[in-house]
Amino acid sequence: MKILYAIQGTGNGHISRARDIVPVLMKNHEVDLLISGTQADVELPYPVKYRFKGLSFVFGKNGGINLPETYRKNYIKSLLSEINSLPVENYELVINDFEPVSAWACQIRNIRCIAVSHQAAVASKKSPQPSQPDIIGRAIIKNYAPADAAYGFHFKPYTSRTFTPVIRAQVRKIRPGNLGHYTVYLPAYEDKKIINVLKQCAPVQWQIFSKHNKAAYSDDNIKVYPINNEAFIESMASAEGVLCGAGFETPAEALYLGKKLMVIPMKGQYEQLCNAAALKEMGVPVIKSLKSNKVEKINNWIINDKTIEVNYPDFTEKIFNQIIEEQSQLPIPERNTKNPDYSTRKLRNLILTGLISQF
Repeated sequence: MKILYAIQGTGNGHISRARDIVPVLMKNHEVDLLISGTQADVELPYPVKYRFKGLSFVFGKNGGINLPETYRKNYIKSLLSEINSLPVENYELVINDFEPVSAWACQIRNIRCIAVSHQAAVASKKSPQPSQPDIIGRAIIKNYAPADAAYGFHFKPYTSRTFTPVIRAQVRKIRPGNLGHYTVYLPAYEDKKIINVLKQCAPVQWQIFSKHNKAAYSDDNIKVYPINNEAFIESMASAEGVLCGAGFETPAEALYLGKKLMVIPMKGQYEQLCNAAALKEMGVPVIKSLKSNKVEKINNWIINDKTIEVNYPDFTEKIFNQIIEEQSQLPIPERNTKNPDYSTRKLRNLILTGLISQF
């Protein structure tokens, strides 16, 4: 089968997961890869046929999204051009990991698009939700990258189409230890803010991995490193605990490695609020922000030696074989090939609620 595997490039989680999924797909199928987005620090070690700007969030330095920079780096006209230019009709199946260009190209050409992502699991009403409802946030999760069918990954299998996390082989192979330090990954906060708070905490060793600096440096009991995949995995595997955002891959890997975990959901990020709700149900401590008034909670977490037991087996190949088998048995929809180039105005209307609403 000829497959287009489209991957969201905002953040590291999607590409990290793809490192293990791509070789599984390539075993029995002809696979082309697409990445859109501009915020990932992790490279995909396979040839990428399509690279698009797509629609990316830009991390800020105070715990949330940098809206002015997000506006500046996202041009709707070029996004529409990317959607119009992508030849999705050349593929028998499009597998989409929360990637908008291929999803909307499939929508306008009536090509089958299958969502296989963490966001697909979050969108399910059976998954944990934040205490405060967020109508716009749910609309974004559902409409950012629309699909004909959805399979999801989450911290627990909340539905029959929700699977436990894909843990990278690189993480599965490592033998965890405990050198006593704490690993920190909070890309939405500037280093200075993180250091100012952690200096008020118990005098443990902190290892911060930063999106905002290119050189390593030390400040008393705190070490700051630029993002490096191998160094981060080694730090996390040998840590006492992990303090990070309420994303998906890093918390899942920390739990898999048997580490104490504390998360801080990104401000205004619905998906992370959902993740925080799920992790809280599991017993993981959650704090709303990184401020001086949270020092006591962080210290209590440091003193507490509680870890959460999880079972995340390596079923990646089995899962994707199941998905492709199910989808290959469905009738192929009649494709819209007569007039695939929608006008800018019509495409704007099509994606208004799903894409523009996030700003």
